[in-house]
Amino acid sequence: MSKISPCLWFDGEAEEAAKFYVSLLPDSRINRIQKNLVDGPAGKAGTVLLVQFTLAGQEYMALNGGRRFEYTHAVSFKIDCADQAEVDRLWDALSSNGGSVERCGWLRDRYGVYWQIVPTVIEELLGGPDRAGAERAMQAMLQMVKLDIAGLRKAYEGKSAA
Repeated sequence: MSKISPCLWFDGEAEEAAKFYVSLLPDSRINRIQKNLVDGPAGKAGTVLLVQFTLAGQEYMALNGGRRFEYTHAVSFKIDCADQAEVDRLWDALSSNGGSVERCGWLRDRYGVYWQIVPTVIEELLGGPDRAGAERAMQAMLQMVKLDIAGLRKAYEGKSAA
C-alpha cells in the first residue's frame, strides 16, 4: 500500500464517480464505502461520505465534502495507453456525458477532473534520437485534440499526413 493517495473532492457524486472510474481500467475496484454517521456539511446521515477505491493499482479516495470546488490543470491524471484503441476507448468514455476535450490529449470529465490520455509511444516520438523527428512530432501533437498515434509517427518519420 502506498503512503500517498489522491483524494478527489465531490459534491454528492463520490460513489458515482468512483464506480465510473473503476469501470474503465483493469486492476480497479471499490475497496470501501463509508457513510455519514450524522447530518453535516458533507450530507445527511446515511449518505456516502468517502469511497476508497483502486484505479489501475493506485489507491484513491473520493470525498463528498459538501460544496463543489473546481479542479484545474495544475493537477491531472495521466493514463498511458498501449495503442490507439485504448486511447479511443478512454477518450470517448471520459469525455462523454458533459465532459470537454482540449488540445494535446487533455480532457475534463463530467465531474470536472482533468485527464491526459497519452499513448506510451509518445516518449519515443518526442524524446527519440532524431531531434528533427521529435520536433515534427511535437508540432503535430500541438495541432491534435485526441492524440493520434499514426499521425504522430508519420510526423516523426517526416512523412506527410495525406
